[in-house]
Amino acid sequence: MAIVLAVLYSVGFYLLMQRSLMRILIGIVVLGHGANLLLQVSGGPPGRAPILDAVLPEQIADPLPQALALTAIVITFALTTLLLALGYRSWVLVGHDEVQDDVEDRRIADRQKPKGAMEEGTADETDAEPEDTADSHELEEGRK
Repeated sequence: MAIVLAVLYSVGFYLLMQRSLMRILIGIVVLGHGANLLLQVSGGPPGRAPILDAVLPEQIADPLPQALALTAIVITFALTTLLLALGYRSWVLVGHDEVQDDVEDRRIADRQKPKGAMEEGTADETDAEPEDTADSHELEEGRK
């Protein structure tokens, strides 16, 4: 069971690191299944319902992992619907569901660095000017 959990978590995290919103969505779903399986395994062996008084406490199933699994299912469903809506909206507006880098965030981060500081391995990225877009020209003209 530990191998199945490891595979679910590793596949889920791998898919979360992708650029496509649909792959991110599948990664969230796989991670949700992994979390539910982990909760059920941590609940111990199956037992009887905890509503009968004549049953010994050792024979009763722990209801807490089951309640947590139901909560995790609801949260995973909410995240799934949100990411489906975001993916659909991205597809309608842009024509694809790829998550792109934000050029303005990169420019702000470059401005906040000290002038003499250069990180290792980023000389090519920081020395080159960011790509000019129509939006950046409009922003610069608006500042003047």
